Amino acid sequence: MDEADKQGNDGPEISLIGQIRDKLIGRKQDWSREGRGLTGATAPPAQRLPPGQRLVTDWPVLDLGVQPEVPKAAFRLAIDGAVANPVTLDWDGFMALPQQDSVSDMHCVTTWSRYDNHWRGVSIRTILDLVRPHPEATHVLFESYDDYTTNLRLDQFAAEDCYLVHSWEGKPLTRQHGGPVRVLVPRYYLWKSAKWVRRITFATADRKGFWETRGYNNNADPWAEERYA
Repeated sequence: MDEADKQGNDGPEISLIGQIRDKLIGRKQDWSREGRGLTGATAPPAQRLPPGQRLVTDWPVLDLGVQPEVPKAAFRLAIDGAVANPVTLDWDGFMALPQQDSVSDMHCVTTWSRYDNHWRGVSIRTILDLVRPHPEATHVLFESYDDYTTNLRLDQFAAEDCYLVHSWEGKPLTRQHGGPVRVLVPRYYLWKSAKWVRRITFATADRKGFWETRGYNNNADPWAEERYA
């Protein structure tokens, strides 16, 4: 039985999870139509706090009403597409790759920012060396265990501050924040840093993801305030 639609005695009924998901999606689409959070300002990255953002010290939980449980024993990360060496990593294979620590800020389109987050994970430079993208590869597409999708240009993904992270502040990344592994692309709004990542596809053309097809900006630069399309 599909989770979103359950057949009852009186006909189809939308599940509670489906109702929550649809409500959250609709609300965020309304934000794009209303231009929620837009100030009309731009700033250079040297200004640490992007326009329209406010600092927080916690880490707000934002999702689509579904937080998939992905046991480490079941974790698989496929990396494929326009690459010379496609791979599928299980948890042990992922953890066998060189591990690094990093510190970066993060910025959510819902107008909060958090400074100096301590991460541990695998550098995207390591991933690029492993799979060796073809010269014609220009974009990267992400798929998550909750079926979420998003996209980046390859040059955005290849920046030295980008990682696949499994730890935050010295502890394993929680399910609520995208564990066991999520993408970290700190120079762009957080919806580009896909939680619960299960597939990374290198592509020769762009393909918009979940929010990019629902009114959100395809580039998502916080300092240019690229919140919405």
